Amino acid sequence: MKLSILDQVPVPADMTVTDAFEASVQLAKTVEELGYQRYWVAEHHDFIGLACPNPDTLLTLVGAQTNKINLGAGAVLLPHYSPFKIAETYNLLSVLFPGRIDLGLGRAPGGSAEVSIALSGNYLEKVRTYPESVKTLNRFIKNQPHDNNLYNKIKAVPLPNKQPNLWMLGTSEKSAELAVKEKLNYVFGHFMSSAQGPEIVSHYKNTFKQIYEQTPETMIAVSVICAETTQEAKKIARSTALWTSFNEKPLYSQIPSYEEAEQFKGTQEEEATIKKTMSKMIVGNPQSVIQQLNELRKLYRTDELMLVTNTYDYADRIKSFKLIAKEGQLI
Repeated sequence: MKLSILDQVPVPADMTVTDAFEASVQLAKTVEELGYQRYWVAEHHDFIGLACPNPDTLLTLVGAQTNKINLGAGAVLLPHYSPFKIAETYNLLSVLFPGRIDLGLGRAPGGSAEVSIALSGNYLEKVRTYPESVKTLNRFIKNQPHDNNLYNKIKAVPLPNKQPNLWMLGTSEKSAELAVKEKLNYVFGHFMSSAQGPEIVSHYKNTFKQIYEQTPETMIAVSVICAETTQEAKKIARSTALWTSFNEKPLYSQIPSYEEAEQFKGTQEEEATIKKTMSKMIVGNPQSVIQQLNELRKLYRTDELMLVTNTYDYADRIKSFKLIAKEGQLI
């Protein structure tokens, strides 16, 4: 079983953005030592509780302080950007860190409607043309001919010796179909939506193999919290769930302390929502977590899982990954 990390760069209560970036660099250095395959950074805009609007910049800092772990964006939200500009940026990263760069692509807004307007103007129009943008980016990265003659006159320099690895991130049949069409590897966001996930991934793999006579790489992104005891893991997870359970009217803009989470007494409906959120996470002691991860891996028939772990205390996030690495025999 291969394990990787998706870092959303959380800013818990009582922490600063500077704390978050320092914790993320330390996280990347630690998981490299622990034997994890990849360290990816998520993109979010104007979120008090999430610090990184630009994975590219943070990856440069992380790359300079690590040696071998694959680095990537999970994901670059392509509707906001020019495909040519993204190709230039990730080609440059691939020159700086040869053979280590992944480029995950997504079409989510990553922020409010106002943020989308500020970033890209007519976001819905950019979503409509997203498949074409993915195609254009793919051609620039692979240095292949374009349908547009204007684009055939330019290259996304610098051209690295080893191109970035392209991945499509999604939670739907539509994203999987686009991944097949553009011959991209696929990440399914199980932590965002587990609806028909195994069927979507299975259909993607079968279709890909039929067309290209190759087996593609897949990853499943899942929310995980591991502690020495299940009781401790649930305490940590409740804090995280309070932060993520109420998207339209958040109870907390940042991950609350464990004490505050324990003292919170919600309505019956609120408590049911928190419980539902926690049920979608893998929470427990090392033996239980590894067992659940293996079950998920077999369900999706994938070799690699990407773990998302947000905790109030950064030390608990590191500890979670250490316990999983040890029980999963990564080290």
